[in-house]
Amino acid sequence: MTTPKFPENFLWGGATAANQLEGAYNEGGRGLSVQDVMPKGLMTAPTLEPTEENLKLKGIDFYHRYKEDIALMAQMGFKVFRLSISWSRIYPNGDDAQPNEEGLQFYDDLFDELHKHGMEPLVTLSHYEPPLNLARNYRGWIDRKVIGFFETYARTVFERYQDKVKYWLTFNEVNSIISAPANGAIFPEEMEVTLADKWQAAHNQLVASAAATKIAKEINPEMQVGCMVISMPTYPMTPKPKDQLAVRDFMNENYAFTDIHVRGEYPGYLKRHLREQGIEIKFGENDAAILKEHTVDFISFSYYVSLVQAHDPETYQSGEGNIFRGLENPYLDSSEWGWQIDPIGLRLVLNDFWDRYQLPLFIVENGLGAKDVLIEDGAGSFTVEDDYRIAYLKAHLQQVGEAIEDGVELLGYTSWGPIDFVSMSTAQMSKRYGFIYVDRNDDGEGSLKRYKKKSFNWYKEVIGTNGASLYDAE
Repeated sequence: MTTPKFPENFLWGGATAANQLEGAYNEGGRGLSVQDVMPKGLMTAPTLEPTEENLKLKGIDFYHRYKEDIALMAQMGFKVFRLSISWSRIYPNGDDAQPNEEGLQFYDDLFDELHKHGMEPLVTLSHYEPPLNLARNYRGWIDRKVIGFFETYARTVFERYQDKVKYWLTFNEVNSIISAPANGAIFPEEMEVTLADKWQAAHNQLVASAAATKIAKEINPEMQVGCMVISMPTYPMTPKPKDQLAVRDFMNENYAFTDIHVRGEYPGYLKRHLREQGIEIKFGENDAAILKEHTVDFISFSYYVSLVQAHDPETYQSGEGNIFRGLENPYLDSSEWGWQIDPIGLRLVLNDFWDRYQLPLFIVENGLGAKDVLIEDGAGSFTVEDDYRIAYLKAHLQQVGEAIEDGVELLGYTSWGPIDFVSMSTAQMSKRYGFIYVDRNDDGEGSLKRYKKKSFNWYKEVIGTNGASLYDAE
């Protein structure tokens, strides 16, 4: 059997998000974002007003420690580092007339530091953190005015960083807006959002994404712009045809977002779905043309779990994952947070996306959230014996190699949370993903000191051998 080989120019690295990493919520002219009013994580209702307790839990002070942290990533040999720009650092209210120079300079310095260590920035424009003012005064993405505010923001950063950033993503997990609308700032004061509101907001984000792609290419045609979606391979609970139809319906709701980003028009199955729900999307005069003419250069995605669907889901046990919707798969193990672990699902996703679109792919999130224990290593320093994380990542990356051998064109792989930070889904520090342990607790207390875990050197070897060590004999 052939041992898979990763491409010579494969981009190995890690992925982060400003609202989980930076901290310094009230420094450098930054305004508040929607994440500052979401105290319990992704699936909870926002509070509209931030609390000191919530604000102090945000981030690991990367804002002041980024040079130290980037140096640690460089020790692992990172070729790429995914981060997001905090929109409210650039336009504190979202609708400001002028950008915040101090925020722009912060990212200038950050990109310079990455290049100093030979890392390519992979930058997300909006990673679940629109300025809070856009939610309070515009109902977020429900209002078409926000498209214009996003275009202004995108143009500002594209012009500023056109010589420093090649790879851009428009919206993080853009297909999540239907199940987690608060992350798109689409909550009114009474906290009620209709299904029609969600789809209108989704449409406005899709138009904004295409408009941003247009702007990027006008400024620097060499810039590469991709979409980013949650990938959720889905199995039928039984061979019953109606269970397979349930899978098809679920998958189509997610494929719709990549179909529009890549093909530039609403697919027929989505038109039918909206029609049967009594939903009519309000198109602007030029929306159809913008979507059609400004499609993406590549597709990026997160992968954590696979799902199971059935025509009669109430008959079966629901999965315990706190974000994803699906039934329990009796053939898979689960993480401590109920996310079912399926390495082969990642190979299936890669092949499905490649077969469907024939566009380059980029895995920009994948990893295991776990409760790590810091221990003394016997030499006067501390570490984490995270063999469970190594096993998880190794199994998934081996399947990535298989997909590459299948013919999939893959640009790179960025593990989620290469350094521990606050979990988006649970607002917990104890749900750790990193190769680097950060001394901070769920209550915000701790020294913030960084420690290398066992997986640090493991990932360093994977990168140093360009994946060959994944296939070494046990």
